Amino acid sequence: MGDSRLIQGRYRLLEQIGRGGMGEVWSATDESLGRRVAVKCLKPLGPQQDKHFIRVLRERFRREARVAASLQHRGVTVVHDFGEDDGVLFLVMELLDGRNLSQLLEENRQHPLPVDDVVDIAEQVADALAYTHRQGIVHRDLKPANIMRLVDGAVKICDFGIARLGADIGFTSRLTGTGVAMGTPHYMSPEQISGGHVDHRSDLYSLGCVLYEIATGAPPFDLDDAWAVLVGHRDTPPAPLRTHRSELPAAFERIVLDLLAKTPEGRPDDAADLRRRIVSARTGPVALTRPVRPGPPPTRPARLPSWTRGMTTGHKAAGAAALRTTPHDPSAGLTGEWTSPAPIGPIVPGVPTDPAIPFGPAPDLSRPAHQRPAGNTGNTGTTGPAGSGGHGRPTPSPEQVAVLLSRHDAGLSLGRLGRWAEAGEVHRAVAAERAELLGPDHPDTLASRYELGFTLGRTGRATDALREFGAVAEGRARALGPDHPDTLAARQEMAYVLGQLGRHAEAHQVYAAVLASRERTTGPDHPDTLRCRHNLAFNLSRLGRLEESHRMAHEVAEARARLLGREHPDTLVTRYEVAYTLGQLGRWSAALAAYREVAAARAGVLGADHPDTLAARYEIGISLGRLGRSAEALELYRDLVTTRTRVHGPDDPETLRARHGLGVNLGRLARWEEALAEAREVCALRERVLGPDHPDTLVSRREVAVSLGWLGRWSEALAVYREVAGARERVLGADHPDALASRNDEAHCLEQLGHHAEAVELYRRVATLRLRTGTRA
Repeated sequence: MGDSRLIQGRYRLLEQIGRGGMGEVWSATDESLGRRVAVKCLKPLGPQQDKHFIRVLRERFRREARVAASLQHRGVTVVHDFGEDDGVLFLVMELLDGRNLSQLLEENRQHPLPVDDVVDIAEQVADALAYTHRQGIVHRDLKPANIMRLVDGAVKICDFGIARLGADIGFTSRLTGTGVAMGTPHYMSPEQISGGHVDHRSDLYSLGCVLYEIATGAPPFDLDDAWAVLVGHRDTPPAPLRTHRSELPAAFERIVLDLLAKTPEGRPDDAADLRRRIVSARTGPVALTRPVRPGPPPTRPARLPSWTRGMTTGHKAAGAAALRTTPHDPSAGLTGEWTSPAPIGPIVPGVPTDPAIPFGPAPDLSRPAHQRPAGNTGNTGTTGPAGSGGHGRPTPSPEQVAVLLSRHDAGLSLGRLGRWAEAGEVHRAVAAERAELLGPDHPDTLASRYELGFTLGRTGRATDALREFGAVAEGRARALGPDHPDTLAARQEMAYVLGQLGRHAEAHQVYAAVLASRERTTGPDHPDTLRCRHNLAFNLSRLGRLEESHRMAHEVAEARARLLGREHPDTLVTRYEVAYTLGQLGRWSAALAAYREVAAARAGVLGADHPDTLAARYEIGISLGRLGRSAEALELYRDLVTTRTRVHGPDDPETLRARHGLGVNLGRLARWEEALAEAREVCALRERVLGPDHPDTLVSRREVAVSLGWLGRWSEALAVYREVAGARERVLGADHPDALASRNDEAHCLEQLGHHAEAVELYRRVATLRLRTGTRA
């Protein structure tokens, strides 16, 4: 219920699609007109803010929103409505289908955009600025993240009006407490930096920075320190674009360098003049150039304004791609997320731990534990000089080595049976004895520690697993070298565990480094290289870089099909990932077709009852639900429950997951009494099998409350929502996104019961926590 907030009784928020320093942007439904829109909500203002300041801000917002709503140009985002709801200022805008320039650069791996696209974007933005400047509107915060390229090629500038807020009253500095002036350091004009007079020519300078970046891949002053960036804008001539990219037309380079003149007088007169020059340079036989008209050189650098004091690190504008794990399903109504994104119990390789997220592959997800590469079985070789066990130790007897190898293999056998805790204790003991007998960096010792790390990950102790894999990677690098396959395998497991911990940016860095090493040492088509690329594609999707993820997964699937065959288990794992990214990109029909192909192939290769086959069938049900085909999804889940019960038993976590999906689709078909009964049964079984505070148990308990709400039994629903919220706070912390979502559910329930004051107070408490921690709604 907290997943679907209603603004002013008209705009139903569905999914957060952007987030920045000023607030959040949501996709929403205008329930009065039945159309999809975007709603931008400014950050709530806490009671610590000065009342006069809040009053001035609200008046300023209304004035600027009216101005933004009056702009009617194909290159400017259309504003439909604005207002205030429960203390939150909001704008309702057209919902754009495309990517901002930051996202396009990111998807292009920070390589510059094609020259024709750069020139076309420049012309369209200049045309839009010419219009807005004629209306007396200066943007003041033009940057790649505020310029959208739609799927049809049109370009639109976003955030007119909002970007201007506070130019006269210090809005940003008072909201953030940092004292940073309006603007983003990589795109600020010298006059903005110096606190001087800002007019339409400041926007032209910012546009010059944007064009420089999309044409070369980096902004004109691409420095790590914000102070250096600001001084660069103020004092340093930018390097000519063609020194970075020789194929750029000389005329276009001249235009961009003119835009980057240090004084407003040195730039084009206005955006209309700029557009004429771009058109002439694009179509004429000889590029038109404009003589540079720099102002008089300063005798000494002007002092930077006081708001720069204390600044240390600057960052380029980043895309608004959400770093989500389980995206909210707008079509799910009050059901929200189906399972938790962070399962704790034992995990079956190849089986999704979340219906919206396939289980993250270990370096070789498609193979059983005993076939995993890189040091997963005992190594009976020795290191060090002949006659020693390494580091001056006496050579161990063959009997001692054989006994430890036998115990190591016994640990592997326990793992294959899913008895991970017992396997871990065996590997821990063997690792300690091997360290004493052979030395801490001996390959056998490190192999046991590697397996210990693997069992720790399988029993939900990801932090401990990361420590073990890190130690193994360091030891193997010392003993075998940094590029040895065993060293890379340990580093790859480190990246996998970082992903389990939600540290996807760090995981990306490790995967990228391992991939570069693998490509250099074994070649691009080696199975280990492709396995690493598969994992990197998986991690990219968790970073929200879905287009890149889909492209890379598709390439890996094709390479594996070429080398191993289209129906090899490794190929099918990657084809599964391709289907996942299709779904996250909203291409659910294509995802459904891809999952069906994978399910059919796995049934032929692995058998109809294999866990991987059943996992693919489960994802078919997810896709059908996302396409609104709940009746078909319901029948699929009934059959899946029957199969899972027969193969794994009625209490198996995966059987219960299928039953949960069945219950959700009963609700989607408005069969709420049946949905409630199913949710209660599944919740009771999960509590007994997994524990009362397991994430899946809490998801089922929440589904009970959802059904109660739909049946109008709000008092009972409130009690259940409070149980879920309390458990999530106890386990995850009060500021965890799941805990905050539960408190929002509780507040919505209070509203339905007429307890409006309590509901408002709870909403405000949640908003304060989100603001303080930067947690996404």
